[in-house]
Amino acid sequence: MSIGFIGVGLMGGPLARNLIRAGKEVMVFDLSDEAVQKTLAAGTTGAAAGSLDDLVGCDLVFTSLPMPPHVEGVMLGDDGLLAKMKKGAVHVELSTIDPQTSVKLRDAASDKGIGFMQCTLGKTPAHAEKAEEPLFIGGDKALYDQLSDIWPIIGSPTYYMGGVEASCAVKLISNMVGMANLAVLAEGMRAGEKAGIEKKVLVELLQDTGARSFQMDVRGPWIAQDDFDNRFGLDLALKDVRLGCEMARSWGLDLKAMEAVLDLYKQASAAGHGKEDCNAVYKVIGS
Repeated sequence: MSIGFIGVGLMGGPLARNLIRAGKEVMVFDLSDEAVQKTLAAGTTGAAAGSLDDLVGCDLVFTSLPMPPHVEGVMLGDDGLLAKMKKGAVHVELSTIDPQTSVKLRDAASDKGIGFMQCTLGKTPAHAEKAEEPLFIGGDKALYDQLSDIWPIIGSPTYYMGGVEASCAVKLISNMVGMANLAVLAEGMRAGEKAGIEKKVLVELLQDTGARSFQMDVRGPWIAQDDFDNRFGLDLALKDVRLGCEMARSWGLDLKAMEAVLDLYKQASAAGHGKEDCNAVYKVIGS
C-alpha cells in the first residue's frame, strides 16, 4: 500500500513518522522543508513529495492541516487532489474541522469513487509520537474494517463513531471543554494571586482537590513558570472553540459558557498572543 501524507506539523508529523517506523512507504508533503526532513528522519521508507501531484497515485492519502479551508483547498475543486486520485483510493482526514466540511469532503470523494474516513485525534503531539493518540473515526464501517491494520500504527485506542459528523463533533466538544477548563484555571490562578498564594503552590494544592483537570496537570505548571511556548497555539484553540460554537448554533443550542470562553480566546488573540500556547489566555484575565 502506497501512502501519501499531507501536513506533517505538530500532529501530522508524529502520525506520519509512526507509519514510516512501521515500514510503510510514505510520501510526505508539507510547505515546511524542516517538518518534512524531521519526518523522513524516522526511517528509510519515507520520501519527500515535490508537489501534491506526486500523491495522485497513492492508495491512501492522509491530510492533517490547520483549518477547514486548507483541507478544502487541497482536496476539492477541479485542481484538487480528489479530481486526480485513482478510483478505489482512500482519503483519511485527520484535521479538526466542522461536520459540514467533513460531509462535503465525504460526498466529493464518493462522487469520484474514492473512500473517505474522518479520523479526529484526542490528545497531544507527545501522545501522537508514541502512537497513544485516541482515534475517533467516522465513515463507512466496511472501509473502517479494511484499514484495521493502519489504525493501531497511528494511534490507540480506536473508537468507531459511525458517521463522519460524530467524529468531528467529539473532537470539537473535547476541545471546547478542554479550553473552557483552561480558561477557568487561568481565572482561578489570577484569583489565587490576589489572595497572596504563589502560583506554583496553588497548582500543587488544587491538584489535591476537585478542581484537578488534565489542563491543570499539563498547563498549570507552565503558567506558574510563565512558560507560554507554543505546544498548541492559542489561535488554533480559538479556531476549535469557534467551530464548536458554530456547530452548536447550527443545532439550535445556546451554549452560554462556551460562548463566553470563545470571547475570552478572541480577546487573547486580539492582544497578540495567538502564536503562543493556548495557556496564554491567562495573560488577558483581569485585564
